[in-house]
Amino acid sequence: MATATVPDAERPKTPEEIERHWFEHVYAGDRLPQLTKRALIMGMMLGMVMACSNVYVGLKAGWAMGVAITSCILAFTIFASLHKLMPRWFPPYSILENNAMQSCASAAGAITSAGLVNAIPALLMLNPSALPADFAHRLMVLIPWMAVVAWLGVFLAVPTKRQMINVEQLAFPSGTAAATTLRSLHSRGDGASKQANSLFSALGLGAVVTWLRDADAPWLHHWTWNLDRFYPHIPSTWGTSWIKLGTYKGEPLTLNRVTMSFEGSLLFIAAGAIISFRQAWSMMLGATVNYVVLAPIMLNAGIIEAPSFRKISAWSLWIGVPMMVTSGLLLFFMNWKTVVRAFGTITAFFQKRTAGPDPMDRIEVPGSWFLGGFAVLGLAAMVLGHYLFHITWWMGLIAVLATFLLVVVAARATGETDITPVGPLSKITQLTFGAIKPGDVTVNLMTANITAGATASAGDLLTDLKSGYLLGANPRQQFFAQFFGVLAGACVVVPVFFILIPDVSMLATEKWPAPAALVWRGVAELLSKGPGSLHPTARWGLVIGASLGIVLSVLELMFPKHKKFIPSPTGLGLAFTINGFNVISMFIGSLLALWFHRWRPKLAEQYTIPVSSGLIAGESLMGVGIALLTVAHVLR
Repeated sequence: MATATVPDAERPKTPEEIERHWFEHVYAGDRLPQLTKRALIMGMMLGMVMACSNVYVGLKAGWAMGVAITSCILAFTIFASLHKLMPRWFPPYSILENNAMQSCASAAGAITSAGLVNAIPALLMLNPSALPADFAHRLMVLIPWMAVVAWLGVFLAVPTKRQMINVEQLAFPSGTAAATTLRSLHSRGDGASKQANSLFSALGLGAVVTWLRDADAPWLHHWTWNLDRFYPHIPSTWGTSWIKLGTYKGEPLTLNRVTMSFEGSLLFIAAGAIISFRQAWSMMLGATVNYVVLAPIMLNAGIIEAPSFRKISAWSLWIGVPMMVTSGLLLFFMNWKTVVRAFGTITAFFQKRTAGPDPMDRIEVPGSWFLGGFAVLGLAAMVLGHYLFHITWWMGLIAVLATFLLVVVAARATGETDITPVGPLSKITQLTFGAIKPGDVTVNLMTANITAGATASAGDLLTDLKSGYLLGANPRQQFFAQFFGVLAGACVVVPVFFILIPDVSMLATEKWPAPAALVWRGVAELLSKGPGSLHPTARWGLVIGASLGIVLSVLELMFPKHKKFIPSPTGLGLAFTINGFNVISMFIGSLLALWFHRWRPKLAEQYTIPVSSGLIAGESLMGVGIALLTVAHVLR
């Protein structure tokens, strides 16, 4: 009896066949330049600049700005201009060079997630003596720590790459978008030029506005045309000083006194244009409830001591933090199939794929590199954790091994949803060490720092590897680019952080709200002291916030078609840890972006990201520049 055969077109391909087809039909790493000296130098330089920007944005808003697409546009424009001016010295810039450059730049830009905007400022707020007092020693402590944590993530991404990107071909939407942008840049010069011009123009506008607003030191007056005498006073009072919420200690309690005002900043308007409108209106709802309804009640009851961001947020974070933590953990664990598939990836990595020669072996990062890197960097993290933060060796070993498992899970989540769940995964580590060593906030924060930094770095590398896969790049060269990017970013962000924050008392203020650090501090405090140490109203807030996080997440899952009408627990919770005037700016920016997308969808798709990125980069870089000028003036 004849056996039916399945046509080759319908038969599922084996992993070896999938990879060989890509190698034979897509791979271009042997015929196009990729990790050249100029690509590496440009990536490190742009990455360091964007990393400075992300320190500023992280301390203001609690997140990092995407670096990949912005760096691609900037590098393409710079090298195209140099090629026109000096064609013999600067030959055409290949698409794979740009891809390698963006791998390096994004690694440097993402380094802030290795603790600098979350665990480290939280540690400074709770235990300032945990770090050396002088500037030089702080650099010697934190630069190697952040580099080791981020490099650990680079190596831990290796076991997941071939299975998730080559074989399963998960979406990794940001990586796909970066590849699309690169193809557009290198195929249509006119469109690329317009995008670049819009980015540079927005960058200049953001820088000018920031200079006029913030360069208000007396010794800078002759450079600012004295506009600072009236400009800074506009944002805090314009349109809000006459709207009264009642009285406080016999004086009118107006909107601007509880931070619900307009601020002369384009950064948060630009940030609002990038985030979804659902997140924006959820944040606006949360800010209104927090600052307009609850804060006046708690002020007059004597529970909140004064109408300032620091005093209000010290109470309100117990509503916002549990809301974000419970929603993040619930959605993470409910997606259990992703977790199961993630651990299957580890098994696939160690299985021998073929009995014959594998052409991918010479371009993929070998398993021996992963094992060696994990051993060396895991040991380095344990040693540094012990000597810097008094984490015992066995606790460090638990943290490193747990981080390996959590990075695998994070990689799967990034590929399927484009979201690297750094927050929920780091909270798992915090909760674990809250049980292992209760009361020690330093151990709690810095073991979770290992998880957060490694998962963020691994997610960033895999996203870049996805764009490289689509373009036919050599993944091993992207691995090297990422490695150098981490080094460049770590060397620049630590000094910039302490130039911006010379005194720990500046954290959790209106100027530097550090919302991500407030979340980390809140969890560490709660695990250290227990809910009994809180004011009764804060305990009620904790229960209500945690419950809302669960209820809203369940509603999202039950009614996916109506999700846009359900408040986002992340946006709602974040509003309780951030300034009201920042939320208002983001809501305005999101409204403008929504209107623009409906009015001119094609133009909005082309210009929203470059213009918004330019405004954010311009303001943040000028903010860092003003801080550097101030330090130079003091030292002089």
